[in-house]
Amino acid sequence: MSEAVLSIRNLTVEIPTRGGILRPVDQINYDINRGEILGIVGESGAGKSMAGNAVIGLLNRPAKITGGEIWLNGTRIDQLEGEDMRRLRGKHIGMVFQDPLTSLNPLLRIGDQLTETMLEHLDISRDEARKRAAAALDEVGIPAAAQRLDSYPHEFSGGMRQRVVIALALCAEPSLVIADEPTTALDVSVQAQIIALLKRLCRDRGTAVMLITHDMGVIAETADRVAVMYAGRLAELGNVRDVVTHPEHPYTDGLMGSTPLASKGLKRLRQIPGSMPRLTAMPEGCAFHPRCEFAQDICRAEPRPKLNGGRSACHFPIQQPAEETA
Repeated sequence: MSEAVLSIRNLTVEIPTRGGILRPVDQINYDINRGEILGIVGESGAGKSMAGNAVIGLLNRPAKITGGEIWLNGTRIDQLEGEDMRRLRGKHIGMVFQDPLTSLNPLLRIGDQLTETMLEHLDISRDEARKRAAAALDEVGIPAAAQRLDSYPHEFSGGMRQRVVIALALCAEPSLVIADEPTTALDVSVQAQIIALLKRLCRDRGTAVMLITHDMGVIAETADRVAVMYAGRLAELGNVRDVVTHPEHPYTDGLMGSTPLASKGLKRLRQIPGSMPRLTAMPEGCAFHPRCEFAQDICRAEPRPKLNGGRSACHFPIQQPAEETA
């Protein structure tokens, strides 16, 4: 586990309700190495954000981790609580949320928010923190960074605020950054800038990044590897080029097929029939079988297989063309 910045082993998150136990994250496994971007993709409700919140200790009660382990730089962190977990955030794990306004205090200047974070986690003086804050804003592409330290969040555009949030997540030099839908609220041109920024910072700093999104285009452009989630479990995990060009799981194939590029020439985009099952009404067997055109009796009777070293969790993975596998 020492080679990976983050190691997740059989992580399970449960929510007790009057109607029974709901399981939004069900025995998932993956690693993220230094300098690597792992994309977590899937439809809304797949468990992507819940898995990220479990890592950083931000699960809303009554949701809680009930199984598995989370290791950060060789240290187990899933059992940490209170002050121990608070010290971990910022110093070792940075977080970039979808809406930058939820991460920034509207009553505090940007420079104060950056320096406060650094003074909390780094052994430096206030003057040094101020210098590093200006350097952090400059690194993420904020023009006239030293002068903008005294600006308030509302004085920045949406794209600039997201850059500030990325600077805030990185200012204490964490080894892992969790980016939850960091480009969803931005227009296409700004999305491309934020993607390029994440890639550059990951490469230059050697930071491990968990990139949570529902956009396969963002994954294809940004990630080194991709984990496809469906109904709380991993459907497929592999190199992003392999998964995008030759998906093995029917769900991944459906996600790729529903993009404009894959549906080129058709009057309508291809789509996966139906919708993801509710946690309160999970089907027997493989959770994807009601929507899968390849489903057979075993898929309806037996639970979805685990990855177990393979790339996809499917009884009947899609075979690659012979010329590609030779």
